[in-house]
Amino acid sequence: MKNSEMSGSSPFKMRLVHLDLKGAPPKVSYLSEVFPLFHALGANGLLLEYEDMFPYEGHLRLLRAKHAYSPPEIKEILHLATLNELEVIPLVQTFGHMEFVLKHKALAHLREVALFPNTLNPHEAESLALVGAMISQVMELHPGARWLHVGCDEVYYLGEGEASRQWLQQEHNTKARLCLSHIKAVACHVLARHPTTRPLVWDDMLRAIPEDQLSALLMEKYRKCGFLRLWAASAFKGATGASQALTPTEHHLRNNMQWLQVAASGPSDMLQGIVLTGWQRYDHFSVLCELLPVGIPSLAVCLQSLLHGTVPCSSQAAWSRAPDALGGTSLKLDAGLAHQASLSRGPLTTSVCVWLQEVLLKVLKQKWRTFSGFQT
Repeated sequence: MKNSEMSGSSPFKMRLVHLDLKGAPPKVSYLSEVFPLFHALGANGLLLEYEDMFPYEGHLRLLRAKHAYSPPEIKEILHLATLNELEVIPLVQTFGHMEFVLKHKALAHLREVALFPNTLNPHEAESLALVGAMISQVMELHPGARWLHVGCDEVYYLGEGEASRQWLQQEHNTKARLCLSHIKAVACHVLARHPTTRPLVWDDMLRAIPEDQLSALLMEKYRKCGFLRLWAASAFKGATGASQALTPTEHHLRNNMQWLQVAASGPSDMLQGIVLTGWQRYDHFSVLCELLPVGIPSLAVCLQSLLHGTVPCSSQAAWSRAPDALGGTSLKLDAGLAHQASLSRGPLTTSVCVWLQEVLLKVLKQKWRTFSGFQT
């Protein structure tokens, strides 16, 4: 069934599953098994956050992990996505979360603060050249991409570098202006070289900016740089703790239901779509949180609620539809067990995770053939 025929009453035309590849990235063989499942559950797109799994070449080769995907594997992933009617949006971090780049001695001079490799110095011309080169290589393997996500979330220590401190001493200069100026530079770079590709950006660094500044600097100037529509971002896993092992499905379902209410309260064309984020780790050096297989039941419930949900949409309806898509297995934990699991991450959590893995493997093997595991 085509996704155009699966839209139901969903206010979100695009429903993207975020694959965070900076922790326990799946093998291509695994993706070949779960992409049909994503499609069946109601997804019609993917947000691929490659980080060091992208096969950077030339002077950027040091950025790639030892087990990074090869160019043929990237092409195979895109082919598999096309077969399953999943539009791919690549994500390239260009401001914050640059640990995988700035950890290298050869690029450490581009840090905003010398001690911390997470944030790029926006004052260095070499910084924009660096992210521009990264974008060019990613876009070369994603020809025709309608969107490119440029990250820009959690830009910690912004304004604390020496160059930033001097810049902020000048009249009218603020951290908000500094943040927006770099985002604008990156967005304009994308549009200048890829005029048919629209840049996307996370909004957390924009939320605290005063409305008058946001109106003047973003809504008027950034509109010319491609930020014409809004996207929602919920989560299906990886948002309740850096060391979380068991996905709290009902928590994520409530989050997605609230986005349905937001979509219903505004103009019908306000939101382009929604990204269901699924973080694998909170930064390049962090421990792993829930892995993708553990989060699939949550993804099933959340996608079904977004696909079929109208406001008000009952959570019971979403719970009842998801097992059908997964092959008939109940997703409900015993209430007492779920309560205990929320209080402890000890042996109980381990046993529940093992139970989830066994059930999920059985269901997916029956419905989607066998599949192999993850790269470590």
